[in-house]
Amino acid sequence: MVEDQITDGKRIAQLLASELTGLERGPLADVSVVDADRDVEPTADGAFAFGIEADGQSLGEVHVTPNTARLTLTEQRDVDFDRADVTVEESNGDTSQKAVVVAHSGAAAKALVDVLADGLDR
Repeated sequence: MVEDQITDGKRIAQLLASELTGLERGPLADVSVVDADRDVEPTADGAFAFGIEADGQSLGEVHVTPNTARLTLTEQRDVDFDRADVTVEESNGDTSQKAVVVAHSGAAAKALVDVLADGLDR
């Protein structure tokens, strides 16, 4: 059993990018990681790590803090998780602000993949 959790924001983002580029079937078949900054240094406010597109349309951006990877969705939608290692920052009625799904561990990267897949299934 693995006892250590990955809690480095840059590493979490790398795991997410690997998941997205490795999935070549279903709703994620046309998803790509774009404008990746391989040398990104996490910041407290979240440094841009990469964008996510499907068929040339932006789905969101990933920013990294020292301890998290933050997926900001291009389109506002309801996202809900019952996991301790994923948090969702909602717009609170402000239609100009998009939902931000925050992964606090490497294992949570798969939850962000699920969020993207759910949006593509619509």
